[in-house]
Amino acid sequence: MTDSRRLVGVGVSPGVGFAAAMVVHWGFPEVPDRTVEESDLEAEVLRLHAAVREAVDGLEALRERVLVRAGVEESRIFEAQILMVQDPDFLAGVELLIRKNQLSAETAYEFKALELRNLWASSGSAQLRERLTDLTAIQRRVVLKLMGQTEREPWSGTLGEQVIVVAHELSPGLTVQLDREHVVGLISEEGTRTSHAAILAHSLGIPAVMGVAGALQRVRDGQMILLDGRTGEIILEPTRPELEEAKTRLHRRHRLELKLEAGLSAPAVTPDGRAMSLRGNVDLPEEIEPAVRHGAAGVGLLRTEFLLTGRAVVPSETEQADYFRRVAQAFPGQPVVVRTFDLGGDKFPAAFDAPLEANPFLGWRSIRVCLDHPEIFRPQVRAVLRAAVGRDLRMMLPLITRVDEVLRVRELVEQERAALRAAGEPVGERLSIGVMIETPAAVILADRLAAVSDFFSVGTNDLTQYTLCVDRGNARLADRFRTEDPAILRQLRTVQQAASAAGIPVSICGEMASEPLSAVLLMGLGFVELSVAPPALPLLKLIVRSVPAAAAEAAAARALEAGTADEVREILRAAIGAHLDLALIDPAGALPAYRPPTTIPST
Repeated sequence: MTDSRRLVGVGVSPGVGFAAAMVVHWGFPEVPDRTVEESDLEAEVLRLHAAVREAVDGLEALRERVLVRAGVEESRIFEAQILMVQDPDFLAGVELLIRKNQLSAETAYEFKALELRNLWASSGSAQLRERLTDLTAIQRRVVLKLMGQTEREPWSGTLGEQVIVVAHELSPGLTVQLDREHVVGLISEEGTRTSHAAILAHSLGIPAVMGVAGALQRVRDGQMILLDGRTGEIILEPTRPELEEAKTRLHRRHRLELKLEAGLSAPAVTPDGRAMSLRGNVDLPEEIEPAVRHGAAGVGLLRTEFLLTGRAVVPSETEQADYFRRVAQAFPGQPVVVRTFDLGGDKFPAAFDAPLEANPFLGWRSIRVCLDHPEIFRPQVRAVLRAAVGRDLRMMLPLITRVDEVLRVRELVEQERAALRAAGEPVGERLSIGVMIETPAAVILADRLAAVSDFFSVGTNDLTQYTLCVDRGNARLADRFRTEDPAILRQLRTVQQAASAAGIPVSICGEMASEPLSAVLLMGLGFVELSVAPPALPLLKLIVRSVPAAAAEAAAARALEAGTADEVREILRAAIGAHLDLALIDPAGALPAYRPPTTIPST
């Protein structure tokens, strides 16, 4: 296979699709400059608000459709868009342009829309930049209404056979209207795993690859495409052997899924008797039920950033406490680890006044933001304390690089505990406070941090990113983002030894724990607590029940002496191959999707 037939992006929705390409062009319409007579100004203002009302009606219809097809949380994407399209400050600006400059409603709206899009594009908030597609979509709706044009998707009425849609970017509104029977894959030049279109594609079960540079130039309309939404690989004009290989991979995954389902209720114990604690990472409320269903022994990472997404105000203390109780009630008697707001980098909420930074991932983020903004942090601390009554609720601090950060949080927690008790509010008798080890600085200080922490949790995603200087979301550098790099292995050993010496538990909550070969490595390094996305739990349990701890320890000892990530992988493949059929696991070692396989037509 030549490079000219191969495209690589970021896999955002697992599954395999094979069909003809449908290249679509979607964007903001051309709006002619037009002025109106002074006597018509109020009529233009009325037209503006009528168009907004129609846009709201359309978004409400989409919200209802998503509610049925995907779920409550996904439908909130459109709730946020409904608020955006009715933003009073923005509309007041449009009205001012109409009255002051005698512009038509569509001309004034386009002017303010361009101004706002430029502001978001240059923002220091990566989340704002990522939501530009949403903003463009809702503004496009209003402008089309004002211009008397019907909102018509570029593929409307053209889908007879199965297709893979290829576009520069995909909005949530476009994605949710796709027919799963006809659209078997999505490719876009823009977008990430956390974009709203990606979230909806995943919920709807449509394989998708985003961040594919040059896709519109490389892909012809009608060209046959083979797409893997897990690995991010795209093959143009696949050969018969390539199609057969893809079908073989799907059959292997199906066999594996049957085996995983059969072992869901079995204990997570190695053949030589080491018990492992396998927990779930929960990003959104809809992941609670899958975590329970897949047998999670609690929640090792409860992310809280979704509470801020698309909101103009920080959620109340009571709202947060109610959510933490809801999660804990789903796992009675088991730990639930709440990570405090991990703001910054790519996760500033839209309403947050974040500074413009040249490198936000190395800037003002995570615990730094929380300590600088106690009005945000203290209500969350109180919420955890209140929800911890009678429950094993724990609090975890992200991006800790200094001992004094932990001490400051501990002091703040005690202040809030005393204040709640003085107010007659029940609080948890003891709240375990742990830190995320996700930077080389935290690894170097692991012994000092262990002295002031109740537990460690290693975030291997950021630890790998910061150690190897590789952006994990950059498709060009995907081959350099290797969690099994010797530099990462040595740091993991240091952290485990520091935690063991201090007598505190340590877990792994990064994606490394869900990758079959790496899970064996982590077992061998002495980690007995792993936390992963819920769909990864069945495979992780199979690995644990198949590979003896002694074999994993021997493999880890050899891996620590290896010079390259490839050498480490070969050592681990040999270790796991002696106890589990490697044909059941993807040759690349990546996590198979735990869902019914997509069917590839016979060739």
